[in-house]
Amino acid sequence: MRPKNYLNNKDILKEIHRSKNTFNSYLAPEYADYDIILPSVDKINRLTIAEAKRNKAKKLSSAEYDRRKGLGEKVKQAECETLHTEITKEELIFRVMTFDHIPEEPGRKKNPKTVADTRVKLPFPPFQHYKFNDEGEIILVGKSHWVGGMDNGHFSLTHGKATNNLAMMWLKLVDRYATRGNVRGYTYNDEMKGQAILQLSQIGLQFDESKSDNPFAYYTAAVTNSFVRVINIEKRNQNIRDDILEMNDLNPSFTRQNQGEWEAAVKRNEEAAPTAYTNAKK
Repeated sequence: MRPKNYLNNKDILKEIHRSKNTFNSYLAPEYADYDIILPSVDKINRLTIAEAKRNKAKKLSSAEYDRRKGLGEKVKQAECETLHTEITKEELIFRVMTFDHIPEEPGRKKNPKTVADTRVKLPFPPFQHYKFNDEGEIILVGKSHWVGGMDNGHFSLTHGKATNNLAMMWLKLVDRYATRGNVRGYTYNDEMKGQAILQLSQIGLQFDESKSDNPFAYYTAAVTNSFVRVINIEKRNQNIRDDILEMNDLNPSFTRQNQGEWEAAVKRNEEAAPTAYTNAKK
């Protein structure tokens, strides 16, 4: 039996979704989940409806399989399959990425290049949820960064937060990364971990599900950049300390001393190489 990954994209995506929903408002709880992500309402057509049905069928099949496995049943994936042809378009939820409900903030950036640069800074890309009603009309059923009803509610950034499970995933990811051979030997390992956790808390919800389904890679890249940033800062500070020590005729750090010895050895080898080559020709 293969061991379970300590972190996997499926679980991370689930917690990201739950965390984002704490910032959002929906007409009904069941409208919080979505079946497809689109760039605009105009993209809701026959093809995207068919794709949304297949996505929903796959999701329902997986949920039923997990449920029955959790009950201890010996069941095959095929036995839990839901046919997409059995799903009606009225059951589908469409997530549309849009800034229409986000207040403008002129001057936030000196030279705005995108719509996002002209609006209030957000913890994650904004969206709205739509569905078909019984008359076949597309209606708005949810908004991100919102409190209250769709017409009488208001924009808000302060009522949501990351779930405890997602925060634990961030901590676990940083702790595991800190044990890597190329970073675990540094005396300021704890400082690197603290910087990485701070970075994840700032950008953790900015992951855009419409562009990728691999949040693990997104988080790992953020952690790597945080560790490298601290290492570069510490090296720069160490060079400054060593320069001051040498200016005052004191011994610099062992790192500077070893580097000086290594550079001297390389220079001696380079100077000896032409002599050895000349002697060999003679």
